[in-house]
Amino acid sequence: MNIFDIYLDIPAQKFLKKLDLSSSLRIIETIKKLAEDPIPHDSKRIIGEKEKVFRIRVGKFRVLYRVDYENYRVVVINIDYRDRIYK
Repeated sequence: MNIFDIYLDIPAQKFLKKLDLSSSLRIIETIKKLAEDPIPHDSKRIIGEKEKVFRIRVGKFRVLYRVDYENYRVVVINIDYRDRIYK
């Protein structure tokens, strides 16, 4: 049962479109799991952000997202390679 809706911001959508099929499917499957558990045990909170932003690791990729508890929504802010996501 999905409790939270998943929304992708435009930078996340653009990155997934550029990626090869197998990597994008792996990332999408991980994002879908956030609907049931928005803050899994392997997620980390990004320090220094005004809003509570979390990241999850998918191999060499990082997914940054926010959890909106009022509207039951997980908003994926950005997806990128580990060495480029935090810049």
